Amino acid sequence: MSSRRVLKVAEAIREVVSMAILTELRDPRVRDVTVTYVEVSGDLRQAKVHVSVMGGEAKQNLTLRGLQNAAGFLQQKVAHRIETRYTPRLTFFLDQGVKHSIEVSRLLSELLPAEHEAGEDTVSEDTVTEDAVNEDAVNEDAVNEDAVTENAFGEDTHGEVAGDEQASHGRTRDEEPSDEEPLDEAERN
Repeated sequence: MSSRRVLKVAEAIREVVSMAILTELRDPRVRDVTVTYVEVSGDLRQAKVHVSVMGGEAKQNLTLRGLQNAAGFLQQKVAHRIETRYTPRLTFFLDQGVKHSIEVSRLLSELLPAEHEAGEDTVSEDTVTEDAVNEDAVNEDAVNEDAVTENAFGEDTHGEVAGDEQASHGRTRDEEPSDEEPLDEAERN
């Protein structure tokens, strides 16, 4: 079986089970449940549904028992959604990833203030902001210096586009501006 199809089936099972738990399951033991991911065997006969449950260990165990009792109902919902020869048998497992990430965050928050009090060199937010403003000013000066460049003919363009045939006053690049005033219609005749 292609792994792409297995992943699609796993995602479909995750969607069906999570929506059924949220909207259709009436078991009071099953509350505050999030379906994190689903692992499906290669033959599509087994599906391990990993769930995260908010609450203590007693509540998590109670919720897992409630989900195992509702497995037949949830398998029926999955059978209506996916068309396979066999409906995957659902087994539920507690996902400890969220719990571990909270524990890591707690440990980091305990360690980081201790390092700051020990006299570690830290960068303040004001220093970062001042450095960013100074860097922007340097970049702006570099852009202004690049505005006056020479084109392929050795002429200063002063920000004009090199491929532009018409200057701003309707002259071509070959024509030089004259200091003479334009002639009236009467003087031309």
